[in-house]
Amino acid sequence: MNYNKRKGCRELPDNNIMSTLKLSLLTDLYELTMMQGYFKNQNCDVVVFDAFYRGNPCGGGYSVCAGLEQLIDYVKRLQFDADDIEYLRSLKIFDEDFLTYLKDFRFSGDIYAIPEGTLIFPREPLVKVIAPIMEAQLMETAILNIINHQCLIATKAARVCYAAKGDGVMEFGLRRAQGPDAGTYGARAAVIGGCKGTSNVLAGQMFDIPVLGTHAHSWIMSFPDEYTAFKAYADLYPGACILLVDTYDTLKSGMPNAIRVFQEMRDAGIPLTYYGIRMDSGDLAYLSKKVRHILDEAGFPDAVISASNDLDEYLIESLKLQGATITSWGVGTNLITSKDNPAFGGVYKLAAIQEADGSFAPKIKLSENTEKVTNPGNKTVYRIYDNDTGKIRADLICLADETFDPKNDMLLFDSNEPWKKTRIAGESYTLRELLVPVFKKGACVYESPSTMEIRAICEKEKDTIWDETKRFVNPAKIYVDLSDKLYFLKRDILNEMNQT
Repeated sequence: MNYNKRKGCRELPDNNIMSTLKLSLLTDLYELTMMQGYFKNQNCDVVVFDAFYRGNPCGGGYSVCAGLEQLIDYVKRLQFDADDIEYLRSLKIFDEDFLTYLKDFRFSGDIYAIPEGTLIFPREPLVKVIAPIMEAQLMETAILNIINHQCLIATKAARVCYAAKGDGVMEFGLRRAQGPDAGTYGARAAVIGGCKGTSNVLAGQMFDIPVLGTHAHSWIMSFPDEYTAFKAYADLYPGACILLVDTYDTLKSGMPNAIRVFQEMRDAGIPLTYYGIRMDSGDLAYLSKKVRHILDEAGFPDAVISASNDLDEYLIESLKLQGATITSWGVGTNLITSKDNPAFGGVYKLAAIQEADGSFAPKIKLSENTEKVTNPGNKTVYRIYDNDTGKIRADLICLADETFDPKNDMLLFDSNEPWKKTRIAGESYTLRELLVPVFKKGACVYESPSTMEIRAICEKEKDTIWDETKRFVNPAKIYVDLSDKLYFLKRDILNEMNQT
Protein backbone atom coordinates (compact mmCIF):
# COMPACT_ATOMS: atom_id res chain seq x y z
CA MET A 1 0.00 0.00 0.00
CA ASN A 2 1.11 3.57 -0.63
CA TYR A 3 1.16 5.66 2.55
CA ASN A 4 3.08 8.66 1.17
CA LYS A 5 0.87 11.70 0.58
CA ARG A 6 3.40 14.55 0.85
CA LYS A 7 4.28 16.63 -2.22
CA GLY A 8 7.14 18.89 -3.19
CA CYS A 9 9.66 17.69 -0.58
CA ARG A 10 13.00 18.91 -1.95
CA GLU A 11 15.11 19.98 1.02
CA LEU A 12 16.49 17.20 3.20
CA PRO A 13 15.73 17.63 6.93
CA ASP A 14 18.61 19.28 8.78
CA ASN A 15 18.53 16.57 11.45
CA ASN A 16 18.54 13.72 8.97
CA ILE A 17 21.53 11.45 9.48
CA MET A 18 21.90 10.89 5.74
CA SER A 19 22.10 14.61 4.96
CA THR A 20 24.38 15.66 7.80
CA LEU A 21 26.97 12.91 7.47
CA LYS A 22 30.40 14.49 7.05
CA LEU A 23 31.91 13.28 3.79
CA SER A 24 35.02 15.42 3.42
CA LEU A 25 37.17 12.47 4.48
CA LEU A 26 35.23 10.05 2.29
CA THR A 27 38.29 9.62 0.14
CA ASP A 28 41.18 7.26 -0.42
CA LEU A 29 44.33 8.25 1.42
CA TYR A 30 46.31 8.63 -1.78
CA GLU A 31 44.03 11.46 -2.91
CA LEU A 32 45.18 13.47 0.10
CA THR A 33 48.84 12.49 -0.23
CA MET A 34 48.74 13.52 -3.89
CA MET A 35 47.08 16.78 -2.87
CA GLN A 36 49.91 17.48 -0.47
CA GLY A 37 52.38 16.70 -3.25
CA TYR A 38 50.68 19.18 -5.59
CA PHE A 39 50.65 21.73 -2.76
CA LYS A 40 54.35 21.30 -2.00
CA ASN A 41 55.19 21.60 -5.69
CA GLN A 42 52.96 24.69 -6.03
CA ASN A 43 51.01 22.94 -8.76
CA CYS A 44 47.92 25.06 -9.35
CA ASP A 45 47.17 23.71 -12.85
CA VAL A 46 43.55 23.74 -13.90
CA VAL A 47 42.74 20.27 -15.18
CA VAL A 48 39.93 18.24 -16.72
CA PHE A 49 38.91 14.94 -15.15
CA ASP A 50 36.29 12.65 -16.71
CA ALA A 51 34.20 10.10 -14.82
CA PHE A 52 32.99 7.33 -17.12
CA TYR A 53 32.48 3.56 -17.18
CA ARG A 54 33.66 0.88 -19.57
CA GLY A 55 30.87 -1.70 -19.73
CA ASN A 56 27.15 -1.98 -18.97
CA PRO A 57 26.21 -4.09 -15.93
CA CYS A 58 24.94 -7.63 -16.48
CA GLY A 59 26.00 -7.54 -20.13
CA GLY A 60 23.14 -5.15 -20.87
CA GLY A 61 22.70 -2.71 -23.72
CA TYR A 62 22.45 0.50 -21.66
CA SER A 63 22.70 1.99 -18.17
CA VAL A 64 20.77 4.65 -16.26
CA CYS A 65 22.46 7.78 -14.89
CA ALA A 66 21.75 8.46 -11.21
CA GLY A 67 23.33 10.05 -8.15
CA LEU A 68 23.83 13.63 -9.30
CA GLU A 69 21.70 15.16 -6.53
CA GLN A 70 23.87 13.49 -3.87
CA LEU A 71 27.02 14.56 -5.72
CA ILE A 72 25.82 18.16 -5.64
CA ASP A 73 25.13 17.89 -1.91
CA TYR A 74 28.63 16.47 -1.36
CA VAL A 75 30.33 19.31 -3.26
CA LYS A 76 28.32 21.98 -1.44
CA ARG A 77 29.37 20.57 1.94
CA LEU A 78 32.99 19.84 1.02
CA GLN A 79 35.14 21.44 3.71
CA PHE A 80 37.41 20.29 6.51
CA ASP A 81 36.44 21.08 10.10
CA ALA A 82 38.66 21.06 13.17
CA ASP A 83 38.06 17.37 13.87
CA ASP A 84 39.02 16.45 10.30
CA ILE A 85 42.22 18.48 10.52
CA GLU A 86 43.14 16.99 13.88
CA TYR A 87 42.62 13.46 12.59
CA LEU A 88 44.81 14.11 9.56
CA ARG A 89 47.47 15.62 11.84
CA SER A 90 47.41 12.45 13.94
CA LEU A 91 48.43 10.39 10.91
CA LYS A 92 51.81 12.17 11.00
CA ILE A 93 52.14 12.30 7.21
CA PHE A 94 50.77 15.78 6.54
CA ASP A 95 52.71 19.00 7.17
CA GLU A 96 51.20 21.96 9.00
CA ASP A 97 51.26 24.28 5.99
CA PHE A 98 49.14 21.78 4.02
CA LEU A 99 46.74 21.30 6.93
CA THR A 100 46.40 25.09 7.15
CA TYR A 101 45.48 25.12 3.47
CA LEU A 102 42.78 22.52 4.08
CA LYS A 103 41.12 24.67 6.76
CA ASP A 104 39.93 27.11 4.12
CA PHE A 105 39.34 24.55 1.38
CA ARG A 106 36.29 25.09 -0.85
CA PHE A 107 35.55 23.84 -4.34
CA SER A 108 36.08 26.66 -6.84
CA GLY A 109 35.83 24.94 -10.21
CA ASP A 110 33.27 23.85 -12.79
CA ILE A 111 31.36 20.59 -13.01
CA TYR A 112 29.36 19.32 -15.96
CA ALA A 113 27.23 16.19 -15.74
CA ILE A 114 24.66 14.11 -17.58
CA PRO A 115 21.28 14.63 -15.85
CA GLU A 116 19.83 11.84 -13.77
CA GLY A 117 17.42 9.49 -15.49
CA THR A 118 19.27 9.78 -18.80
CA LEU A 119 20.24 6.53 -20.51
CA ILE A 120 24.02 6.28 -20.75
CA PHE A 121 26.56 4.14 -22.57
CA PRO A 122 30.16 3.06 -22.01
CA ARG A 123 33.11 5.45 -22.33
CA GLU A 124 31.17 8.70 -22.50
CA PRO A 125 31.86 11.21 -19.68
CA LEU A 126 29.10 11.15 -17.07
CA VAL A 127 30.75 13.85 -14.95
CA LYS A 128 33.41 16.32 -16.08
CA VAL A 129 35.34 18.30 -13.48
CA ILE A 130 37.35 21.39 -14.49
CA ALA A 131 39.19 22.71 -11.48
CA PRO A 132 42.60 23.28 -9.89
CA ILE A 133 44.27 19.90 -9.71
CA MET A 134 44.18 19.64 -5.91
CA GLU A 135 40.41 20.15 -5.88
CA ALA A 136 39.70 17.83 -8.79
CA GLN A 137 41.94 15.12 -7.35
CA LEU A 138 40.30 15.15 -3.92
CA MET A 139 36.82 14.57 -5.36
CA GLU A 140 37.66 11.41 -7.28
CA THR A 141 36.71 8.83 -4.67
CA ALA A 142 33.44 10.43 -3.58
CA ILE A 143 32.28 11.04 -7.16
CA LEU A 144 32.87 7.41 -8.05
CA ASN A 145 31.34 6.11 -4.82
CA ILE A 146 28.13 8.10 -5.35
CA ILE A 147 27.74 7.73 -9.10
CA ASN A 148 28.80 4.08 -9.33
CA HIS A 149 26.32 2.93 -6.71
CA GLN A 150 23.24 4.77 -7.88
CA CYS A 151 23.87 4.14 -11.59
CA LEU A 152 24.19 0.44 -10.79
CA ILE A 153 20.93 0.14 -8.85
CA ALA A 154 18.97 2.37 -11.25
CA THR A 155 20.16 0.21 -14.14
CA LYS A 156 19.24 -3.02 -12.35
CA ALA A 157 15.80 -1.60 -11.54
CA ALA A 158 15.25 -0.66 -15.18
CA ARG A 159 16.02 -4.24 -16.19
CA VAL A 160 13.67 -5.67 -13.57
CA CYS A 161 10.88 -3.31 -14.60
CA TYR A 162 11.38 -4.19 -18.27
CA ALA A 163 10.96 -7.86 -17.41
CA ALA A 164 7.72 -7.03 -15.55
CA LYS A 165 6.22 -5.64 -18.78
CA GLY A 166 4.22 -2.84 -17.21
CA ASP A 167 3.34 -4.54 -13.93
CA GLY A 168 4.20 -2.61 -10.80
CA VAL A 169 7.54 -3.36 -9.17
CA MET A 170 8.17 -2.55 -5.51
CA GLU A 171 11.72 -2.23 -4.13
CA PHE A 172 11.90 -3.80 -0.69
CA GLY A 173 15.48 -4.86 -0.14
CA LEU A 174 16.44 -2.59 2.78
CA ARG A 175 17.07 -5.44 5.21
CA ARG A 176 19.49 -7.05 2.73
CA ALA A 177 21.29 -3.90 1.60
CA GLN A 178 24.91 -3.23 2.53
CA GLY A 179 24.09 -0.74 5.25
CA PRO A 180 21.66 2.17 5.76
CA ASP A 181 23.09 4.45 3.08
CA ALA A 182 23.12 1.74 0.39
CA GLY A 183 19.57 0.79 1.33
CA THR A 184 18.31 4.37 1.31
CA TYR A 185 20.09 5.79 -1.72
CA GLY A 186 19.60 2.44 -3.45
CA ALA A 187 15.85 2.82 -2.95
CA ARG A 188 16.03 6.26 -4.57
CA ALA A 189 17.95 4.85 -7.52
CA ALA A 190 15.52 1.94 -7.87
CA VAL A 191 12.60 4.36 -8.16
CA ILE A 192 14.51 6.38 -10.77
CA GLY A 193 15.00 3.14 -12.71
CA GLY A 194 11.26 2.44 -12.74
CA CYS A 195 10.09 0.97 -9.41
CA LYS A 196 6.74 2.36 -8.29
CA GLY A 197 7.87 2.71 -4.69
CA THR A 198 9.92 1.32 -1.82
CA SER A 199 9.40 -0.28 1.57
CA ASN A 200 12.08 2.07 2.99
CA VAL A 201 10.29 4.72 5.02
CA LEU A 202 13.41 6.87 5.45
CA ALA A 203 13.81 6.98 1.68
CA GLY A 204 10.17 7.98 1.43
CA GLN A 205 10.75 10.87 3.82
CA MET A 206 14.00 12.03 2.26
CA PHE A 207 13.06 11.82 -1.41
CA ASP A 208 9.25 12.12 -1.36
CA ILE A 209 8.78 8.76 -3.06
CA PRO A 210 5.89 6.33 -2.44
CA VAL A 211 6.35 3.89 0.45
CA LEU A 212 4.68 0.54 0.02
CA GLY A 213 4.10 -2.62 2.04
CA THR A 214 1.68 -5.24 3.33
CA HIS A 215 2.37 -7.49 6.32
CA ALA A 216 4.67 -10.35 7.29
CA HIS A 217 4.08 -14.00 8.12
CA SER A 218 4.54 -13.04 11.78
CA TRP A 219 1.28 -11.06 11.60
CA ILE A 220 -0.58 -14.25 10.64
CA MET A 221 1.24 -16.37 13.20
CA SER A 222 0.51 -13.95 16.04
CA PHE A 223 -3.26 -14.58 15.78
CA PRO A 224 -5.16 -17.73 16.81
CA ASP A 225 -5.85 -18.57 13.18
CA GLU A 226 -5.31 -17.30 9.63
CA TYR A 227 -8.85 -16.02 9.07
CA THR A 228 -8.73 -13.88 12.22
CA ALA A 229 -5.41 -12.39 11.14
CA PHE A 230 -6.76 -11.57 7.66
CA LYS A 231 -9.94 -10.10 9.12
CA ALA A 232 -8.04 -7.86 11.55
CA TYR A 233 -5.80 -6.59 8.75
CA ALA A 234 -8.76 -5.89 6.47
CA ASP A 235 -10.47 -3.94 9.25
CA LEU A 236 -7.35 -1.79 9.67
CA TYR A 237 -6.60 -1.20 5.97
CA PRO A 238 -9.74 -1.76 3.90
CA GLY A 239 -8.52 0.53 1.12
CA ALA A 240 -5.29 -1.39 0.63
CA CYS A 241 -5.92 -4.97 1.64
CA ILE A 242 -3.20 -7.29 0.29
CA LEU A 243 -3.19 -10.56 2.25
CA LEU A 244 -0.17 -12.87 2.52
CA VAL A 245 -1.62 -16.31 1.79
CA ASP A 246 1.33 -18.71 2.02
CA THR A 247 1.96 -18.87 5.79
CA TYR A 248 0.39 -22.33 6.12
CA ASP A 249 -0.94 -23.56 2.77
CA THR A 250 -1.61 -21.22 -0.14
CA LEU A 251 -4.41 -23.14 -1.87
CA LYS A 252 -6.01 -25.09 0.99
CA SER A 253 -5.90 -22.43 3.69
CA GLY A 254 -4.69 -19.00 2.54
CA MET A 255 -6.95 -18.59 -0.46
CA PRO A 256 -10.21 -19.79 1.17
CA ASN A 257 -9.64 -17.46 4.11
CA ALA A 258 -8.76 -14.52 1.83
CA ILE A 259 -11.87 -15.10 -0.29
CA ARG A 260 -13.98 -15.22 2.88
CA VAL A 261 -12.60 -11.86 4.03
CA PHE A 262 -13.06 -10.24 0.60
CA GLN A 263 -16.66 -11.46 0.44
CA GLU A 264 -17.40 -10.15 3.92
CA MET A 265 -15.99 -6.77 2.93
CA ARG A 266 -18.18 -6.68 -0.16
CA ASP A 267 -21.27 -7.75 1.79
CA ALA A 268 -20.60 -4.97 4.30
CA GLY A 269 -20.49 -2.41 1.51
CA ILE A 270 -16.76 -1.74 1.86
CA PRO A 271 -15.33 -0.65 -1.53
CA LEU A 272 -12.66 -3.04 -2.78
CA THR A 273 -10.48 -0.30 -4.22
CA TYR A 274 -7.13 -2.02 -3.92
CA TYR A 275 -7.06 -5.58 -2.68
CA GLY A 276 -5.61 -8.97 -3.42
CA ILE A 277 -3.08 -11.52 -2.25
CA ARG A 278 0.68 -11.93 -1.98
CA MET A 279 2.78 -15.08 -2.24
CA ASP A 280 6.33 -15.35 -0.97
CA SER A 281 7.12 -19.03 -1.58
CA GLY A 282 6.36 -22.05 -3.72
CA ASP A 283 6.05 -22.50 -7.47
CA LEU A 284 4.93 -19.00 -8.34
CA ALA A 285 3.96 -19.81 -11.93
CA TYR A 286 1.75 -22.75 -10.94
CA LEU A 287 0.31 -21.11 -7.84
CA SER A 288 -0.47 -17.80 -9.51
CA LYS A 289 -2.52 -19.53 -12.21
CA LYS A 290 -4.43 -21.50 -9.59
CA VAL A 291 -4.95 -18.39 -7.49
CA ARG A 292 -6.20 -16.39 -10.48
CA HIS A 293 -8.76 -19.09 -11.24
CA ILE A 294 -9.94 -19.15 -7.63
CA LEU A 295 -10.29 -15.37 -7.47
CA ASP A 296 -12.12 -15.19 -10.78
CA GLU A 297 -14.50 -18.01 -9.84
CA ALA A 298 -15.28 -16.26 -6.56
CA GLY A 299 -16.12 -13.01 -8.36
CA PHE A 300 -12.92 -11.06 -7.72
CA PRO A 301 -11.37 -10.71 -11.18
CA ASP A 302 -9.70 -7.37 -10.36
CA ALA A 303 -7.86 -8.67 -7.28
CA VAL A 304 -4.11 -8.07 -7.33
CA ILE A 305 -1.77 -11.05 -7.33
CA SER A 306 1.53 -9.97 -5.84
CA ALA A 307 4.66 -12.09 -5.56
CA SER A 308 8.08 -11.94 -3.96
CA ASN A 309 10.78 -14.54 -3.12
CA ASP A 310 14.28 -13.83 -4.47
CA LEU A 311 13.04 -12.37 -7.74
CA ASP A 312 15.19 -10.75 -10.40
CA GLU A 313 14.72 -9.83 -14.05
CA TYR A 314 15.56 -13.33 -15.26
CA LEU A 315 13.09 -15.09 -12.98
CA ILE A 316 10.36 -12.55 -13.70
CA GLU A 317 10.92 -13.00 -17.43
CA SER A 318 10.76 -16.78 -17.00
CA LEU A 319 7.56 -16.58 -14.95
CA LYS A 320 5.99 -14.39 -17.63
CA LEU A 321 6.89 -16.95 -20.29
CA GLN A 322 5.29 -19.66 -18.15
CA GLY A 323 2.01 -17.75 -18.10
CA ALA A 324 2.17 -16.60 -14.49
CA THR A 325 -0.75 -14.32 -13.63
CA ILE A 326 1.21 -12.15 -11.21
CA THR A 327 0.43 -8.44 -11.57
CA SER A 328 2.67 -6.92 -8.90
CA TRP A 329 6.25 -7.82 -8.04
CA GLY A 330 8.23 -7.27 -4.85
CA VAL A 331 11.96 -7.38 -5.54
CA GLY A 332 14.47 -7.21 -2.71
CA THR A 333 17.96 -8.69 -2.39
CA ASN A 334 18.75 -9.14 -6.06
CA LEU A 335 17.78 -5.54 -6.83
CA ILE A 336 19.16 -3.54 -3.92
CA THR A 337 22.53 -5.34 -4.12
CA SER A 338 22.54 -5.96 -7.88
CA LYS A 339 23.56 -9.41 -6.70
CA ASP A 340 24.75 -10.83 -10.04
CA ASN A 341 26.77 -7.69 -10.89
CA PRO A 342 27.58 -5.85 -7.66
CA ALA A 343 29.83 -3.10 -9.04
CA PHE A 344 29.34 -0.52 -11.77
CA GLY A 345 32.99 -0.04 -12.67
CA GLY A 346 33.15 3.70 -13.20
CA VAL A 347 36.58 5.36 -13.36
CA TYR A 348 37.92 8.92 -13.11
CA LYS A 349 40.74 9.93 -15.42
CA LEU A 350 42.79 13.03 -16.15
CA ALA A 351 41.99 14.19 -19.69
CA ALA A 352 43.56 17.64 -20.10
CA ILE A 353 45.62 20.40 -18.45
CA GLN A 354 44.91 24.06 -19.11
CA GLU A 355 47.75 26.06 -20.63
CA ALA A 356 48.61 29.74 -20.12
CA ASP A 357 46.50 30.85 -23.09
CA GLY A 358 43.41 29.10 -21.71
CA SER A 359 43.50 26.19 -24.15
CA PHE A 360 43.62 22.61 -22.89
CA ALA A 361 46.55 20.31 -23.61
CA PRO A 362 45.17 16.78 -24.03
CA LYS A 363 46.36 13.95 -21.80
CA ILE A 364 45.94 10.24 -22.41
CA LYS A 365 46.38 7.06 -20.39
CA LEU A 366 47.94 4.12 -22.22
CA SER A 367 47.37 0.48 -21.39
CA GLU A 368 48.04 -2.98 -22.75
CA ASN A 369 44.25 -3.37 -22.59
CA THR A 370 42.70 -1.43 -25.47
CA GLU A 371 39.54 -0.64 -23.52
CA LYS A 372 41.62 1.13 -20.85
CA VAL A 373 43.17 3.66 -23.25
CA THR A 374 41.40 6.92 -22.45
CA ASN A 375 40.00 9.62 -24.73
CA PRO A 376 42.04 12.84 -24.40
CA GLY A 377 41.02 16.48 -24.20
CA ASN A 378 38.25 18.69 -22.88
CA LYS A 379 35.19 16.93 -24.28
CA THR A 380 31.43 16.90 -24.47
CA VAL A 381 28.85 14.37 -25.67
CA TYR A 382 26.08 14.71 -28.25
CA ARG A 383 23.17 12.32 -28.62
CA ILE A 384 21.91 11.77 -32.13
CA TYR A 385 18.17 11.06 -32.50
CA ASP A 386 16.39 9.86 -35.62
CA ASN A 387 13.68 12.40 -36.48
CA ASP A 388 11.21 9.80 -37.79
CA THR A 389 11.32 7.38 -34.88
CA GLY A 390 12.67 9.47 -32.01
CA LYS A 391 15.11 6.65 -31.28
CA ILE A 392 18.81 7.07 -30.51
CA ARG A 393 21.03 6.53 -33.56
CA ALA A 394 24.33 6.93 -31.70
CA ASP A 395 26.24 9.06 -29.20
CA LEU A 396 29.17 11.21 -30.31
CA ILE A 397 32.06 12.16 -28.03
CA CYS A 398 33.78 15.27 -29.35
CA LEU A 399 35.93 18.16 -28.19
CA ALA A 400 34.05 20.78 -26.21
CA ASP A 401 34.47 23.51 -28.84
CA GLU A 402 33.12 21.44 -31.74
CA THR A 403 29.76 22.27 -33.30
CA PHE A 404 27.63 20.35 -35.77
CA ASP A 405 24.85 21.38 -38.14
CA PRO A 406 21.98 18.86 -38.36
CA LYS A 407 21.29 20.16 -41.87
CA ASN A 408 24.47 18.44 -43.00
CA ASP A 409 25.15 14.74 -43.44
CA MET A 410 27.03 13.15 -40.55
CA LEU A 411 29.47 10.30 -41.09
CA LEU A 412 29.96 8.12 -38.04
CA PHE A 413 32.56 5.38 -37.66
CA ASP A 414 33.69 2.92 -35.02
CA SER A 415 36.92 4.29 -33.54
CA ASN A 416 38.23 0.76 -32.92
CA GLU A 417 37.18 -0.50 -36.34
CA PRO A 418 37.13 2.67 -38.44
CA TRP A 419 36.13 0.88 -41.65
CA LYS A 420 32.67 0.39 -40.11
CA LYS A 421 30.86 3.58 -41.13
CA THR A 422 27.32 4.94 -41.07
CA ARG A 423 26.16 8.03 -42.92
CA ILE A 424 23.20 9.91 -41.45
CA ALA A 425 21.44 12.17 -43.91
CA GLY A 426 21.19 15.86 -43.12
CA GLU A 427 17.85 17.01 -41.66
CA SER A 428 17.02 13.42 -40.67
CA TYR A 429 18.44 13.74 -37.18
CA THR A 430 18.45 15.93 -34.07
CA LEU A 431 21.34 16.62 -31.70
CA ARG A 432 21.22 16.98 -27.93
CA GLU A 433 24.24 17.87 -25.82
CA LEU A 434 24.20 15.57 -22.79
CA LEU A 435 26.63 17.30 -20.41
CA VAL A 436 25.03 20.28 -18.66
CA PRO A 437 26.60 22.84 -16.28
CA VAL A 438 26.17 21.91 -12.62
CA PHE A 439 28.79 24.10 -10.89
CA LYS A 440 30.40 27.25 -12.30
CA LYS A 441 33.28 28.83 -10.38
CA GLY A 442 32.31 26.84 -7.31
CA ALA A 443 28.65 27.90 -7.31
CA CYS A 444 25.85 25.45 -8.04
CA VAL A 445 23.89 26.50 -11.14
CA TYR A 446 21.72 23.40 -11.45
CA GLU A 447 18.52 22.47 -9.62
CA SER A 448 17.81 18.77 -9.39
CA PRO A 449 14.29 17.62 -10.26
CA SER A 450 12.42 15.59 -7.65
CA THR A 451 13.02 11.85 -7.63
CA MET A 452 9.60 11.14 -9.13
CA GLU A 453 10.25 13.72 -11.86
CA ILE A 454 13.56 11.98 -12.61
CA ARG A 455 11.67 8.67 -12.77
CA ALA A 456 9.36 10.18 -15.38
CA ILE A 457 12.39 11.41 -17.34
CA CYS A 458 13.84 7.91 -17.25
CA GLU A 459 10.60 6.37 -18.52
CA LYS A 460 10.70 8.69 -21.52
CA GLU A 461 14.38 7.91 -22.04
CA LYS A 462 13.62 4.19 -22.24
CA ASP A 463 11.33 4.92 -25.18
CA THR A 464 14.30 6.25 -27.15
CA ILE A 465 15.87 2.79 -27.54
CA TRP A 466 14.46 -0.28 -29.28
CA ASP A 467 13.50 -3.43 -27.40
CA GLU A 468 16.45 -5.13 -29.07
CA THR A 469 18.74 -2.99 -26.90
CA LYS A 470 16.74 -3.78 -23.76
CA ARG A 471 16.85 -7.55 -24.11
CA PHE A 472 18.98 -9.45 -21.60
CA VAL A 473 20.83 -11.76 -23.96
CA ASN A 474 23.04 -10.32 -26.72
CA PRO A 475 21.43 -6.85 -26.72
CA ALA A 476 21.74 -4.64 -29.79
CA LYS A 477 24.50 -2.10 -29.26
CA ILE A 478 24.09 1.67 -29.21
CA TYR A 479 27.34 2.97 -30.63
CA VAL A 480 29.39 5.67 -28.94
CA ASP A 481 31.66 7.15 -31.59
CA LEU A 482 34.38 9.80 -31.63
CA SER A 483 34.24 12.90 -33.79
CA ASP A 484 36.80 13.14 -36.58
CA LYS A 485 38.69 15.82 -34.68
CA LEU A 486 38.88 13.81 -31.47
CA TYR A 487 39.70 10.58 -33.29
CA PHE A 488 42.64 12.10 -35.15
CA LEU A 489 43.85 13.90 -32.01
CA LYS A 490 43.89 10.59 -30.13
CA ARG A 491 45.56 8.78 -33.03
CA ASP A 492 48.28 11.42 -33.36
CA ILE A 493 49.04 11.38 -29.62
CA LEU A 494 49.29 7.60 -29.65
CA ASN A 495 51.56 7.66 -32.66
CA GLU A 496 53.84 10.25 -31.03
CA MET A 497 54.03 8.24 -27.82
CA ASN A 498 54.85 5.05 -29.70
CA GLN A 499 57.77 6.78 -31.42
CA THR A 500 59.48 7.81 -28.19
